[in-house]
Amino acid sequence: MRLLPAHLPVLFVALSSASALAAGALTVTPQEKVAEQAITQDLLRAHVRFLASDLLEGRGPGTRGDALAQEYIATQFEGLGLKPGAPDGGYLQRFDLVGINSHPGGMAFQAKAGRVELKPREDFIAVSGVQAPEAKLDASELVFVGYGIVAPEFQWDDFKGADLRGKTLVILNNDPEDDPRLFAGKARLWYGRWDYKYEQAAKTGAAGAIIIHTTPSAGYPWQVVRTSWTGEQFELPAGDAPRLQVKAWTTEDATKQVMALAGQDLDALRAAAQKRDFRPVPLGVTLSLRLTNEVRRRPTANVLGLLPGSDPALAKEVVLYSAHHDHLGQKDEGKPGEDVIYNGALDNAAGVAAMLSVARAFTALPTPPRRSILFAAVAAEEYGLLGSAYLAGHPPVPPGRIAANINVDGGNVLGRTRDITVIGLGKSSLDTFVTAMARTQGRTVKADQLSDRGFFYRSDQFNFARQGIPAAYFGSGMDFIGRPEGWGREQRGQWESKHYHQPSDEIRPEWDLSGAVEDTRLFFLVGAQVAKAPQMPVWNKGDEFEAARLKSLEALKGAPAK
Repeated sequence: MRLLPAHLPVLFVALSSASALAAGALTVTPQEKVAEQAITQDLLRAHVRFLASDLLEGRGPGTRGDALAQEYIATQFEGLGLKPGAPDGGYLQRFDLVGINSHPGGMAFQAKAGRVELKPREDFIAVSGVQAPEAKLDASELVFVGYGIVAPEFQWDDFKGADLRGKTLVILNNDPEDDPRLFAGKARLWYGRWDYKYEQAAKTGAAGAIIIHTTPSAGYPWQVVRTSWTGEQFELPAGDAPRLQVKAWTTEDATKQVMALAGQDLDALRAAAQKRDFRPVPLGVTLSLRLTNEVRRRPTANVLGLLPGSDPALAKEVVLYSAHHDHLGQKDEGKPGEDVIYNGALDNAAGVAAMLSVARAFTALPTPPRRSILFAAVAAEEYGLLGSAYLAGHPPVPPGRIAANINVDGGNVLGRTRDITVIGLGKSSLDTFVTAMARTQGRTVKADQLSDRGFFYRSDQFNFARQGIPAAYFGSGMDFIGRPEGWGREQRGQWESKHYHQPSDEIRPEWDLSGAVEDTRLFFLVGAQVAKAPQMPVWNKGDEFEAARLKSLEALKGAPAK
């Protein structure tokens, strides 16, 4: 999961319209109650044990471990009787990644007042924005652009038409949060994400972009940036979109040194950036940086398995389950005896295990559901949601016929909870359905308890939502049975600080998967309700993804059925 700190369960679903509840479509049948019993702790643990094994060497994209994970998942699909789901008729939807391993020297800032040079990894991380042997900034002028956001619906434009061509933009992380009427207050929107900021910077014609890291604004410590952004990075092959030469992060302390060189105070600039009338601030500092890049093509694949629906009319529509099968591979360098394998047990062997277990439950039904079910183990999530981006751009059925996406990224290994968290509560007709299914388990549904993290935009379901496919996600509950109040939040914080994107993300004997079983059964029941509902899911009116859905449905008119 790309810079996603929580790896307690983070799961994404979109559900059918609330009117279906009145029509009785949310009744859990005796057959479904029997089928959910196929989801067990032993089954979840066994899948995680293999996928997080040292033998798979961290499942880095394009590696032997990546191929082994794909083959394991494909054989599980075949063993369950799922049909090959890739457009070419196989289980593997193959595509190429471009791997770029950048080697920066120091980051040298020059001004009339003197010079500041930052150290790689300690003070900054820089990666290439181009798929070429070299990327460089040659005395590129620094401009502070606040949050780097253009949001017409909020009458917000941090660029104000400034000529930023060839310059390097210094950008605050997150989005403005002082005014609850703007950018959902403390809740993070897409505008607060690092990928949005780099994309917007490239559109201005800038040569480089630097995001200022702080733990509160990012939701994770600097060590996560170091592990996630060093070593070989992956992209889909470049198209015609504008690109930066260099994408970088700097620590807050290092940025303050640069601002002092410019005669500026970072806190004062940050305060000015909270207002609509903010204008870009030229800093009178230039940056020179050269990256030498090793560039190569690496093959990978999404793994797709299909359970055809039983209704002649509705079988052409699918409920899409997804979980990413990749992780970070191995450290480039390690001390003698040091663990260098990023096993990714929770991130995301646990999610794949849950998806495979849901598939087992569906195949245990005596009759398949009315709609088809497509299971997708997607590649290269850790490097920018690349596998889901490829699948969303090359789906085996038109997006307008994908009823919902249920994306599984993580797992609950701490025991049962009294609650379940819906992130994006209020975005779609999800709310009624999740509440109904959670009630069958005696659990309550809560809104996002960490809304400042922007989780909705941070895993594979976001790419499907951008295509208009209804999606929301819900995370682990925080109210653990038998634990004191606040224990769940405390455990989550410890995970983020010690294990997220670290070699210590390994399967452990003390894991309590009783909560993971209950959650996974919920995901099965939710998908089963979507698969038999009389109507496909809908976004709530005015939601940011509603227009894309309407466009995808319009595209179906007059198109031949597949």
